[in-house]
Amino acid sequence: MNQAIVLAKKAFSHDDVPIGAVIVHDGKIIARGENQVQMRKNPTLHAEIVAINRACKKLGAKFLDNCDIYVSLEPCAMCATAISLARINNIYFAAPDEKGGGITSNARIYETDKHLWKPKVYQVPEYADESAKLLKDFFKERRKK
Repeated sequence: MNQAIVLAKKAFSHDDVPIGAVIVHDGKIIARGENQVQMRKNPTLHAEIVAINRACKKLGAKFLDNCDIYVSLEPCAMCATAISLARINNIYFAAPDEKGGGITSNARIYETDKHLWKPKVYQVPEYADESAKLLKDFFKERRKK
């Protein structure tokens, strides 16, 4: 999770919402991603999507079986669906997202029986405050501009 926070800080540095994601396979980090929406002018380039794309390329596979994803913020509905489609086993997230969360806070997409693959979901509360502070600082700075 620490690496996801580092990536969130990287996103902050290029004026993207500070969210980072790391994908782990067999105990090793195989892909990293940070939000690149503003930097690359693409609304789909959330940290999770960037990391999923890199992990698929690294493994040469469309499914990320036996992989876990660590994210600094609860994934939105788009990212939660992409995680399901990629068949990632476990999601670990630091801070919940009451407004845009797709798993526990808002859309709750895994609560339907329509998803063919439902990863296990865990919050990692010891990183929640640091992640939330990054987000608050980012939006506070943005409001000043």
